Amino acid sequence: MSNRTFTMIKPDAFSKGHSGAILDQIIKAGFRIVALKMVKLSTEKAGEFYAIHSERPFYGELVQFMSSGAIIAAILEKENAVADFRTLIGATNPAQAAEGTIRKLYAASIGENAIHGSDSDENASIEGAFFFSGLERF
Repeated sequence: MSNRTFTMIKPDAFSKGHSGAILDQIIKAGFRIVALKMVKLSTEKAGEFYAIHSERPFYGELVQFMSSGAIIAAILEKENAVADFRTLIGATNPAQAAEGTIRKLYAASIGENAIHGSDSDENASIEGAFFFSGLERF
């Protein structure tokens, strides 16, 4: 079990001005931000990041959405980081997300679900390395 996870505030939440409130909620939940940056993914880079889903029917739509605007990428630290962060963000479908979770508060739909959270320690490491060099982690 790792004490780090990866997250992205997605283009929908960023464009609606929710980034600050989301970051505040993450910090208040006890996570320490160890890397943070704002970027706009190209279609190519979004496709690389989501390559694991390339055979799924929603892949093209996902890549288009994730390259549609700026995102905030971050590596977070806390004991039991992956599981605790998944609880904090809530179910992918905001209609099924628990009250007070990030997706319940800020997501519009399954497709525009405000935030990404790694689903395993292994993927957290891979995803964090996609966005951040060792010099960018504190």
